[in-house]
Amino acid sequence: MRSFRHDTRLRLLVAALLAGSLSGCAGDLSDLRKFVEQEKARPPGPIEPLPQIQPYETFTYQAQGVRSPFRPDDSSATAASEQGQASGSGIQPDFNRNKEYLERFPLDTLSMVGTITANGQHFGLVADPEGAVHRVQVGNYLGQNHGQIIEIGNTQIKLTEIVPDGLGGWIENQAAIATDAQAGE
Repeated sequence: MRSFRHDTRLRLLVAALLAGSLSGCAGDLSDLRKFVEQEKARPPGPIEPLPQIQPYETFTYQAQGVRSPFRPDDSSATAASEQGQASGSGIQPDFNRNKEYLERFPLDTLSMVGTITANGQHFGLVADPEGAVHRVQVGNYLGQNHGQIIEIGNTQIKLTEIVPDGLGGWIENQAAIATDAQAGE
C-alpha cells in the first residue's frame, strides 16, 4: 500500500515537471510567423532543367587470342622459376605443412624462459607476446620465417630459418632465441 502512494506521488511530480517544461516553449512566435509569411509571399524561382542522360555505349571485347589480364603471365613465372633455381640451392619451405601455433609471431617477440627435461627428453620453454609459455622440442617450428628448431641449450634455442633470397629463391638462415639473462649480455 505504501509503495502505491509513493508511485502515485512520483508520477504526479514527473507530470508537473513535464508540464512546466512545456509551458516554457509557448513564448512569442510572432517573428517566426512573420518570417514564414514573407517566404510564402516570395515568387517561386525557376526550376533547373534535368541533366541530359548520355546513352550507354556498349563495348565488345575483341582480344580472344590475347592472354587474359586476370591470369599470371606464364613467361614471367617461368623466368622467376629459372632465376630461383639459378640463385638458390633448391631449398624451399614446405607450404603444405600445417603451421604450428608459435609460427604466427615474429621471432623477436618470442623469448626463451627456461628448459625442462622429462622422460629423458630436453624441452625448451618459450613465452609468446601474450605471456603464455609453450613447451617446444627439436623439430618444432617458431617465428614467421619457417624457422625449425635444431638445438635446445640451457640458455638458447637455435633454429634454421628459410628466408627469401630476393631473387625468387630461398636460403637458410641461422637464428636463435635466448633467455633474458643471455640477451642482455
